[in-house]
Amino acid sequence: MTSNLYRYFERDISWLSFNYRVLLEAEDENLPIYERIKFLSIYSSNLEEFYEIRVAEHRGVIMKKEFGEEPGTDAEETLAKITREVNRQQKEYYRIFSNKILPELNKQHIHLYQDSEPFPFHEEFVRDFFNEEVFPFLSPVMIQKDDIRTFIRDRRLYLIVRMNKKSKHIGKPGYTPEYSYALMKIPFAKVPRFIELPEHEGVNYIMFVDDIIRANLSAVFPGYIIDSCFSIKISRDADIYLEDEKGENIIETIRKKVKKRKIGDLSRFMYDSEMPGDFLQFICEAFGIKKEDLVVGGRYLNLQDLSKLPNPRGKVLEQKTPAPMRVPFLEEMGSMFRAIKKKDILLHFPYQSFDYLLRFLMEAAFDPKVTEIKITQYRVAENSAVINALISAAQNGKKVTVFVELKARFDEENNMSAAERMKQAGILIIYSIPGLKVHAKVAIILRQDTQEGTKRKNFAYLSTGNFNEKTAKIYSDMALLTSNAEMVTDINKVFAVLEKKPLSPTFRHLLVAQFNMVDELRRMIRQEITHAQGGRRGRIVLKMNGLHDRAMIDELYRASEQGVEIDLIVRGICCLVPNQPYSRNIRITRIVDMFLEHARIWYFYNNGKEDLYLTSADWMHRNLNRRIETAFPILSPEIKREIIELLEIQLKDNVKACFIDENLNNNFKHDANPEKIRSQLEIYKLLKG
Repeated sequence: MTSNLYRYFERDISWLSFNYRVLLEAEDENLPIYERIKFLSIYSSNLEEFYEIRVAEHRGVIMKKEFGEEPGTDAEETLAKITREVNRQQKEYYRIFSNKILPELNKQHIHLYQDSEPFPFHEEFVRDFFNEEVFPFLSPVMIQKDDIRTFIRDRRLYLIVRMNKKSKHIGKPGYTPEYSYALMKIPFAKVPRFIELPEHEGVNYIMFVDDIIRANLSAVFPGYIIDSCFSIKISRDADIYLEDEKGENIIETIRKKVKKRKIGDLSRFMYDSEMPGDFLQFICEAFGIKKEDLVVGGRYLNLQDLSKLPNPRGKVLEQKTPAPMRVPFLEEMGSMFRAIKKKDILLHFPYQSFDYLLRFLMEAAFDPKVTEIKITQYRVAENSAVINALISAAQNGKKVTVFVELKARFDEENNMSAAERMKQAGILIIYSIPGLKVHAKVAIILRQDTQEGTKRKNFAYLSTGNFNEKTAKIYSDMALLTSNAEMVTDINKVFAVLEKKPLSPTFRHLLVAQFNMVDELRRMIRQEITHAQGGRRGRIVLKMNGLHDRAMIDELYRASEQGVEIDLIVRGICCLVPNQPYSRNIRITRIVDMFLEHARIWYFYNNGKEDLYLTSADWMHRNLNRRIETAFPILSPEIKREIIELLEIQLKDNVKACFIDENLNNNFKHDANPEKIRSQLEIYKLLKG
């Protein structure tokens, strides 16, 4: 079959399917209520970023087309599909919030005020809180259609108030109200979104600060009769297009572009569905909002703030996550270097403690035999312990080189700050490569043995996730510690590329995007086809965050047509369409649970030899073609069996796993197996031993 007969899901619609799966966690009554609320927050936060980046990109294409700068495009059609699907999901969101979450909070004796005036026993508190804590920070602005437009900031919540002046003619025959409108930003920098009110008869009460303001609008607008008040919010284009930035002034260029992010073009105008049509029309005319910008919401917007909802009942209403485990072998050995000399070590975050990476770096910082440390940084934690360890190493006379990717979206400023701090400590900083993002997560430690004339014993750290102790608590990742000399040599070649040294590297073990990764992936897929054609078993298991690259999808389609069994575990975007004649041997599993599935694993059966790679790379076009990524083989038979067993557990998950069908539906895998397998808990049990 030729590739032009193959089908592909649209990238953005596929992503919305993933985010809907996140929303479904909020409906799971087996989860503690505050875990369900957390997923409502994550869903909203995800959608915010989606509009800031993906929808804004489509809007940009349409604008270029309108100005004659862009050829024909299907951006309008894609946006229409996005709007339809988001509006459908928003209805589901508010249904779950109103019909599932609020009743469960009430069962737990927590009352979250909804669209109601304060009860008599709270009136005085609400009035006093407003006067003392809120009113001083309100700055309402009157809106005139033809006047200078007030700038509406993104990621902020506003109230728009409609009112008319008090008059003795109100209510008399022939009186027609002349409405005035005011815009008012809710001052979240000064007051929290949720206010805990005094407990009453064993019930805890919480109120949106929005509602505290609504209840006191007459004090804000004396001389007016309040007609109605509704919430609005907007999203703006936040993609600052840094891929090709270069030159010595890259930091200043990025700093300027990050500031411009705050005034990007509109990508979404979200409003309360109860807003009357004439009210909405006035706002659209006053602020130049187009029909295609409109997204229907509910009374309460910016619900990513639900992550900050007070919990007066404590841990009993929250998800109990297993504490990170210690690794007995590493504890027995004491020295990380001594342990790694003995054998390769695989760490599983957050099941096992991220502290072992910090110990690894700190041991390097203070070991007199260590001469040099090289490491990549993509997303740096605030007040990073990793950065502190590197600074300690530099202060102890080690040569430390850090490649800092300044183009990590939404982390640009944090990465710049960390880079400057390291630079001041004497660390050599290498900045972004023009046209590429460096997404590889690798480090090497070069160490001289004491006996003169002996070979250097060096160490490497290769990971599927960032050097970030904050995300390591919630992202599920794997990291390999090894003293394999050939692996260290390969990583040194990667750093030579980052240091812009003139070379055409060949790699003994690593697969590196821009060099050998795509060719090797094709070779391994086609090898499975050859086995299947020869009557042997062809088998591929791929776990990743995103599958978008059509050339690689075509390779999988062709493998399926030849009888290769393929299991995909894809958390997010997946553009491959299952259940077609050319994909009949492909299953797509999606797992959403308490930890974010982030590890990428590539498994090829290879007639029983079982080739296995861990990697930082998804099969997105950008990862394979516009980034420096690494995939590293698992050479230890013991570790290989462990990872394969973990993959098998995830494929057996019948609690949190869904199959993705040909219509992008998330079909929960509630099979006939009486044993309930929740893979993240089962993995924890397996690693605990």
